[in-house]
Amino acid sequence: MDKRRITQIVVAITTNANVNGFLKGNIYKGATKKVCVPGLNCYSCPGALGSCPIGSLQAVIGTVKYNFSLYIVGLMSLFGVIFGRFICGWLCPFGLIQDLLYKIPSKKIKVNEKVNNRLKYLKYIILALFVIILPMFLVNEFGISPPYFCEYICPAGTLEGGIPLVLMNKSLRGVIGCLFVWKMFVLISIIIASIFIYRPFCRYICPLGAFYSLFNKVSFYKYEIDKNKCTNCSACARKCKMNIEIYKNPNSAECIRCGECVKACPTKAIKKGFRF
Repeated sequence: MDKRRITQIVVAITTNANVNGFLKGNIYKGATKKVCVPGLNCYSCPGALGSCPIGSLQAVIGTVKYNFSLYIVGLMSLFGVIFGRFICGWLCPFGLIQDLLYKIPSKKIKVNEKVNNRLKYLKYIILALFVIILPMFLVNEFGISPPYFCEYICPAGTLEGGIPLVLMNKSLRGVIGCLFVWKMFVLISIIIASIFIYRPFCRYICPLGAFYSLFNKVSFYKYEIDKNKCTNCSACARKCKMNIEIYKNPNSAECIRCGECVKACPTKAIKKGFRF
């Protein structure tokens, strides 16, 4: 098992270490829930010890006072400035789930380049519309809005929070409606797609990935190409599951810093690490 997989597993376990939550079917509400974890990890997961950045951002935007929380945006920006989408590749629990699903033996699908280049912008639309615009402007009579992305799209919330809570609470099973059925459909669709396509949620849907991608070119953690060693052999591009020509654009907004290109480079021309 490589370092990245070990890191992903350790992070997933430590951020969801509230074992009693799984045993009792309730949500931890201690002091650490006031702090956001870097990756997409549902607040409602019985084991979650921290808050999800996207869920927290929606919560404060959708309040009566229409606050745009500088604290949450600042913390997310700090994560982005330091790591960029390294968080997606190494620290996101739902990213780990997609990676494991892709390991299932099957005929893999490489998305057409033109289709991929169009679909990759969908996550930015979801970030703007479901995370910011709708919670800010589409409110009820009390001036409060639901967390639209979490409620209607997020498969991580269904997997980590919805399913465990429904299984552990008989009262919740009695009120399952169309919304839960829809969320299960979204989750199952993402699960099936993840078996054949590498990280479809990260590539096309995740608003947190869209946010961190804005920092990839300026983050402290970055990739660099040694032009004296690079032969333009395209070995890195062929190895990249995110369809990136690394030797041309090492700090692409789509790069999740998985490091596979570094391993594939025959001349060791790709350098990675913190650059200040």
